[in-house]
Amino acid sequence: MKDTETHIPGVYEEVAGVVNITTLTSRQYCVILDPVDETGRPQLGRKRLIKGERSFFLMPGERLERGIQNVYVLGEDEGLILRATESFKDGDSEEERRPGDRWMIRGPKEYVPPVEVEVVMKRQAIPLDENEGIYVRDIKSGKVRAIGGETYMLSHDEELWEKELPPAVENLLAQMKDPLADRGDRGRGEPVKSDKRDKTRVVTFRVPHNAAVQIYDYKEKKARVVFGPELVMLGPDEQFTQLSLSGGKPKKPNIIKSLCLLLGPDFCTDIIVVETSDHARLSLQLSYNWHFEVKDKANSKECAKIFSVPDFVGDACKAIASRVRGAVAQVQFDDFHKNSARIIRSSVFGFDDKDKVRDNFQFPQNCLVVTSIDIQSVEPVDQRTRDALQKSVQLAIEITTNSQEAAARHEAERLEQEAKGRLERQKITDEAEAEKARKELLELQANSAAVESTGQAKAEAQSRAEAARIEGEAAVEQAKLKAQAMKIEAESELERLTRVREAELKFQKEQNDLELNRSKELATIETDKFKLQVDAIGAQTLQAIATAGPEMQVKLLQSLGLKSTLITDGSSPINLFNTAHGMIGGMIPAKRSRRDDDEDDD
Repeated sequence: MKDTETHIPGVYEEVAGVVNITTLTSRQYCVILDPVDETGRPQLGRKRLIKGERSFFLMPGERLERGIQNVYVLGEDEGLILRATESFKDGDSEEERRPGDRWMIRGPKEYVPPVEVEVVMKRQAIPLDENEGIYVRDIKSGKVRAIGGETYMLSHDEELWEKELPPAVENLLAQMKDPLADRGDRGRGEPVKSDKRDKTRVVTFRVPHNAAVQIYDYKEKKARVVFGPELVMLGPDEQFTQLSLSGGKPKKPNIIKSLCLLLGPDFCTDIIVVETSDHARLSLQLSYNWHFEVKDKANSKECAKIFSVPDFVGDACKAIASRVRGAVAQVQFDDFHKNSARIIRSSVFGFDDKDKVRDNFQFPQNCLVVTSIDIQSVEPVDQRTRDALQKSVQLAIEITTNSQEAAARHEAERLEQEAKGRLERQKITDEAEAEKARKELLELQANSAAVESTGQAKAEAQSRAEAARIEGEAAVEQAKLKAQAMKIEAESELERLTRVREAELKFQKEQNDLELNRSKELATIETDKFKLQVDAIGAQTLQAIATAGPEMQVKLLQSLGLKSTLITDGSSPINLFNTAHGMIGGMIPAKRSRRDDDEDDD
């Protein structure tokens, strides 16, 4: 493309192939093997890294390693494990890397591996709850540890480790059976389907209530017992203690498989065959109530005892069956048939110091306590014994039925005789009572006649006295009522007059107040009217009106040319003595100013 846009091959040229353009985006890169230098010489065995954005053509002999690759974009919970294929200096950490070195880089960042670096794998952080965990193995030391309760990312020297469990334990964990339902005596619980276990995850097991699980650490060679309800998390070197218990009726070994041991109280049923002293073979179905009695759960030795017997069900059933067989072999069939419960309880529980049957039977090896024994059925094994027992039972039933019928008949006759006697006694008692009632009737009739004769006169006298008393009380009451009526009339008249006077006073007071308010309002109106008139006319106008008369007279005198004037009505005397003196005295000064003359005129 640099030389020409079109080309026609010559006679000595052959078209080896058409090379398409290679285009890289900003999120891509590629590695070219055997690149060509600037002079066009191929550099065999070398590599060249090209990052986008860029477009180029592959030169003859060049090829891409793994094609066009995307840039690694790492989040906060992601990382890359790298391995150096050649010696180089890492630009990010300024460290000298040697061939075979492994290291890890974490996000968030974008990373394009150099040609000297190989990406081994991409790691992502694993979020773990408090009840979750993973097994991590150090590839350098080989040490395995369990990590949980945090978000953990494996380093470049760590890897996930798979914990292997025995196949039986794997099946129990996969089925997730309810240990209370999975009993050989009561039928098996339906297993719940679950996904295949992730072997790198920490093995967890939920211990149900009133149950225990034993876990053994093969590294420290110690065992620990966990009581429910609790969540068990196995360490790398720990394993469950698997229980293989007897089940069925009669008991057979290795029927029940379980990881947890129920502490009870619970029961188990067993069928045993015994033989009496008269060689009668019987099949007994017995039910035992049991529980584990752990006094101190903090004591590890005490807790380990309950797992000391692998099959405690079979061991307990065998021990009880041996005692029952020994006790039944010493008695005859009739005695055992009558006293089977006492014989079996005494043989299993034994007697105390007071020759009383104990309340329980303890196994000190594993703290198992059997509290009671229930005899559910007793059946002969031999057919002849069974027939003879059935005949004896039928005969006993007939004898009991006949005796009950005779006793019932005798009791009915006795009750009939007692009823007849009670009836005769009741008749005699009733006749005596009737005579007493007739006597009382006659006495009452005589008394009623006497009362009737004397009662009429007494009633008349009492009625007259009562009438006189009523008339007197009526007169007194009438006088009281008249006095009260007069009092009420006087009080009402007084109250009426009082209210009339009060109303007149109130009316006069209100009329006076109205007149006073009217006078005040008229005075206020006149004052305001006069004030408004004065304000409308103005002070200067009033002054001019007041002085208009004197000023007009002065102006008239001035117009007449009079210096002095005296005006009188003739009725008032005038003193002229001082006037003449004044006139004479006024002529003495030869000269007076014009101003003094004006003053004299004034």
